[in-house]
Amino acid sequence: MIFDTIANAERYARLHPMFPQVFEYIKNTDLHLLASGRHSIAGDDLFAIVERVPGRSREVAQLECHRKYIDIQLVLDGTDEMGWKSLSDCHQPVDVYNAASDIQFFHDTPATWLSTPPNTFCIFFPEDTHAPLVAAENIHKVVFKIAVNASAE
Repeated sequence: MIFDTIANAERYARLHPMFPQVFEYIKNTDLHLLASGRHSIAGDDLFAIVERVPGRSREVAQLECHRKYIDIQLVLDGTDEMGWKSLSDCHQPVDVYNAASDIQFFHDTPATWLSTPPNTFCIFFPEDTHAPLVAAENIHKVVFKIAVNASAE
């Protein structure tokens, strides 16, 4: 898991072949103007999901993980207090992994909470679980989904 400001995004470009494309998209797109929903960038290998939603409480938020995609969650407005815990430390699954939706939920409690204000982001890898959208206010964010096995061409 990585937490940083968007001003430092280039530091992480080498971690995955498609990360440079994500950071270029962020730099060259007015993300505030994107409609809610899915926006294709490179087919199923790289896409963005724009969310404008009311925040929820820590008690309602569940840890989740993904196996096929890495998440880069960039907050635009509001503060998303995201929970985090290593997948290897999660022992209370809600159900089995759903490959079609690339998600699994857990009853486990986050090990830590990250206050993620505007212009900051978290990168969650398959070995991370996260509980997003925790806030007392509305949250506007973009979640970039990067296929783990994708290669830039």
